[in-house]
Amino acid sequence: MAEIIQKDGTWAFDGQTVRIVPGTGKTHPLRQALGELAVPLEALAGVAFEPGRRGGRLRLKLRDGSDPLLLAADGRLPESGDPYRLPVESDRGGVAEYFVDELRNALLLDQVPDGPVDRFLLPGPAVPVSGGGGDGTASFDGDTIRLTWNWKAEESKASSGASTFPLSEVSGVRWLPAIGLESGHLRFLLDGRSAQRPAKHDPYALDLWGLSRKEYTAVLVAAAVIARLPHPSAAVRTPGELPAAAPAADDHDVLLRRLRELGELHRAGILTDEEFSTAKQAVLKRM
Repeated sequence: MAEIIQKDGTWAFDGQTVRIVPGTGKTHPLRQALGELAVPLEALAGVAFEPGRRGGRLRLKLRDGSDPLLLAADGRLPESGDPYRLPVESDRGGVAEYFVDELRNALLLDQVPDGPVDRFLLPGPAVPVSGGGGDGTASFDGDTIRLTWNWKAEESKASSGASTFPLSEVSGVRWLPAIGLESGHLRFLLDGRSAQRPAKHDPYALDLWGLSRKEYTAVLVAAAVIARLPHPSAAVRTPGELPAAAPAADDHDVLLRRLRELGELHRAGILTDEEFSTAKQAVLKRM
């Protein structure tokens, strides 16, 4: 077990799963609302520790397409709200480096590829979930999305009341945070309905413009919806096309190459005698 406990949160790795628990202090509202995450080893593309003058930070890199949250955010999460970054205090650098070594060794041992995936490996935010700001709040119970308006909403929205529609009518969702003086939005794209109107007039969108960090919780609703829509990779295939078959796990040449790699890891001191023996026996049983 590798574990690092910091004010901003705790990361623990048991050999198969990285558990991320947000801190209890001044943690970003997005991370507080997201709660504990369990990231399977197969969802990881890498890990790094970046030392700095006053400490450093740990970073997890997930495989493209594995996490609905990262897909919804599209690289727009603030650093303090990103659950896959952890500030590390100056006296905990050694623990961070040990954590990185343990995780990298596991990725090598399990031969986890770092390429994109064709299915979600994380479930996304739990439902029911709600979030937002600006001119209203969005909520999602797993089947139905509901947008309710506050006193800041335009008359065209407020007069028509809350917007409620089933997930089955949703073809996509877009989240954009407010940046500086530019408004953001949480917009739901519905089959056969135009999305050309500005968010402040669109009954299927929240208009996000506030400076409060709580407005970032709107991305949780977007991620929960995306997790229940077809995976983006499905759009790449032609109708009726099946995913390409993966190479057979027990292919003889693959297993021989695996044995050579294990031997190299053992000679380099990355694997102990016990770890090498256990891994070698597991491969031999498959030959």
